[in-house]
Parts: sequence; C-alpha cells; structure tokens
Amino acid sequence: MQNTTAYSRGDVVLVDFVFAEETGSKRRPVLLLSSERYMQGRQEVVVSAITSNTRRILVGDYLMADWEEAGLIYPSVATGILRTIKQSMIDRKMGAVSIRDLVEIESNLEQILELNR
Repeated sequence: MQNTTAYSRGDVVLVDFVFAEETGSKRRPVLLLSSERYMQGRQEVVVSAITSNTRRILVGDYLMADWEEAGLIYPSVATGILRTIKQSMIDRKMGAVSIRDLVEIESNLEQILELNR
C-alpha cells in the first residue's frame, strides 16, 4: 500500500471493493471523500463508489463530466453509495476528479445527507 498521505480528497483510487452482500469483492475505482486530517488520524477513508453504468442515474449519483481526467477508462458515475474502507485496501491512484465534478459531487452529498452549510 502506498502511504495514504500521498492521497487527497477528490482522488480516484483503485480498491478491492467488497459487495454489499459480502459475497465477494471486485477491483473497482472509488472516489476519496475524506479530508486529509481524517485520513491522517484514522486507518479508514470514506469513499464513493464509481460505476461505468451511465444508463441509470439515481438520487445522489453524478455523471462525471471530466471522467478521463479522473483516470477512468469509460464515462462514469460517482454514486451516492458511500462506504468506509481501510486505507490498506487502496491499491493505487488512478487520477483525480476535476474541480467542477468535485463541486457537483459535494452538492449531491449535501442533499442526500441533508447537510446545511
């Protein structure tokens, strides 16, 4: 595992993502949502699942405009599926989402979690 301080909020990283049913895992890209302070103080990170299934956009999902900049192979959606994973699950950094994508993803998070600023 790479030293996690090399990662930042907004990075797209590759992880062994465990299925919700815990029936197995698959290597998948995820978006790091944790602050640097959070990542330095804990063994975990908060992530958003990323999918290349762009046909179905649900509440909390965001179709990324700059998916290539994020290091993704296909047009992708940052989903409203949030997970906390161990930092040791991170394999490598693929890229980082653009500022405009991160702003929209954060806006979605505020809405689905009903956060007020």
